[in-house]
Amino acid sequence: MTSFDTPPQLNVWRALLALAVVFVMLATTGWTALRHHRAAPPLQASLSAWEQGSIAGHPLPAADSSPTRLARFFTSLTDVQRADLVHRYPLAVGNMNGAPVELRYRANRVALDEARKVERERMHDEKLTPEGQREAGRRMHRFESMMRADRHILAFDPEGSGRAAEVFGDLTEAERISVVVPGVDTDLLTFQRTSRKYSAPVGMAQSLYAAEREASPSTRTAVIAWADYTTPSGLGIDSATAMRAADGAVRLGALVRGLPGGSPVSLFCHSYGSVLCGIAAPTLPERVADIAVAGSPGMRVSKASHLRTSAHVWAMRDADDWVQDVPYLEVGGLGHGEDPVSSVFGARVLSAREAKGHGGYFEPGTDSVANFAEIGVGAYRSVRCADDAGACRAGLSDTASAGRA
Repeated sequence: MTSFDTPPQLNVWRALLALAVVFVMLATTGWTALRHHRAAPPLQASLSAWEQGSIAGHPLPAADSSPTRLARFFTSLTDVQRADLVHRYPLAVGNMNGAPVELRYRANRVALDEARKVERERMHDEKLTPEGQREAGRRMHRFESMMRADRHILAFDPEGSGRAAEVFGDLTEAERISVVVPGVDTDLLTFQRTSRKYSAPVGMAQSLYAAEREASPSTRTAVIAWADYTTPSGLGIDSATAMRAADGAVRLGALVRGLPGGSPVSLFCHSYGSVLCGIAAPTLPERVADIAVAGSPGMRVSKASHLRTSAHVWAMRDADDWVQDVPYLEVGGLGHGEDPVSSVFGARVLSAREAKGHGGYFEPGTDSVANFAEIGVGAYRSVRCADDAGACRAGLSDTASAGRA
């Protein structure tokens, strides 16, 4: 399930907050995890190989070079040389911010094929339990689906529960770019769904992309389903703290800095994803025009102004969203702070009419996804506010594809 999809036991959440001091004490007594020596994860192995590699007798640039430096490097290569790097280091190239977008798509298709073969073997591995074999089968079929020629995988990491990002639209030519940031229980197996399609990142992005095209057919848009961070699993300590969000914020910043062109970027952050966006906000590039949160448990600050961002900050919550019953406070690192739809927080509060509970903000035909689409294309004066006064539109003018006013 994605982003707290099912109503939690809220007394459990409150208990977690109350136990903050206990966990601080445990941390200070040297509570550690056991470490085991094992082979390097596939992505790390590919990056390490890249660091030792060369092309035409020259060493390759550092994989963590600036996106500008890497873009310049790839531009200097011939088509044959680029293809060679794709097949030698598919995971490295497929996840490299600064590599040409089309090249990343090609590299990730190669990486997915390699991962698919691994899972096919694991399906018949007698050392695995029957459930382990079945999960290998599910992963194998997921990778096959992601390999389709009509899909554009911008990031892929098969390690553990896995990470991925997918693009809808032409990212290179887009005049406006939207990024969907999901919440807990998001991994390669929940990246997309058949049942409850629009509660998963792929369905969220597809719905938003369709709504943006309807809102402004003349605006070239692209939407990224960005599940390229390790999310918390279920309602537990990880989801009550900012640890996963802090790691994800670094990755989100790297994504935005590596996007092609200079088109405005809007972030649409659902549930725990809004915690990540709150932490990322102060260090995001100026091209981030909007940060919109839905069903948020908090953004780790008490006021929108404390996010220290020039982006417009938007918030919405469905009347039936159970997250409103979560305590909006932070104690000893547990909890995520003030309610983003509260008047004291100071965000521009949007209507979420007809949204279907906590997981239904991207359902087609809802005010919530229509509002996201208007923001995504820069049509700020068309958004529907949560109140009749239109306070969420105050001081804004439409920007369409021209960027932020």
